[in-house]
Amino acid sequence: MRTKEDKGTLISPHLSLSSFEMGRDDVNVVCTYGKISIWFGRQVPDIIIGQMLLGISRIDQSAVHELEVICDFDDITDYESNGYVLVSYARSKEGYRTTFNIPFSSRKALFALASSITRELKNEDTVVDCYWTGDDSDIMRLYEELSSIEGWKIKNINYKEDVKEKHYD
Repeated sequence: MRTKEDKGTLISPHLSLSSFEMGRDDVNVVCTYGKISIWFGRQVPDIIIGQMLLGISRIDQSAVHELEVICDFDDITDYESNGYVLVSYARSKEGYRTTFNIPFSSRKALFALASSITRELKNEDTVVDCYWTGDDSDIMRLYEELSSIEGWKIKNINYKEDVKEKHYD
């Protein structure tokens, strides 16, 4: 575990990352190889939400956020018109249970996602999970991309234990 912010040696080239945590008081980002988990606190400014989503988009346009919604059948096309991609739907008692992928390659979809995050934050803190194919170098690129946000810092770096043990043999 490291919390040092020496840009030249942020990630050990000899160890494999387990997780990389960064952010500020009102935003926390935990990156792993398959997932970016973002916690937004209720006080986070809208501009930071946009910077986060666009920053991820610049590093990995194949990233997606999966959204499950229960809605009327006619509302499905509204989500699709915002750039959301329908993955599945099924009729339920409450309406249609739908699953959408929100592609980070679509600015329109990201703006719609940012708006929905802002609405959720009026009531409670929000967590957004994004799925990506990032590796150690992508995580570092994401840190560099987001480090322009005021107050941005590394919070924690964890390495895979099994790799660490092999490294010291």
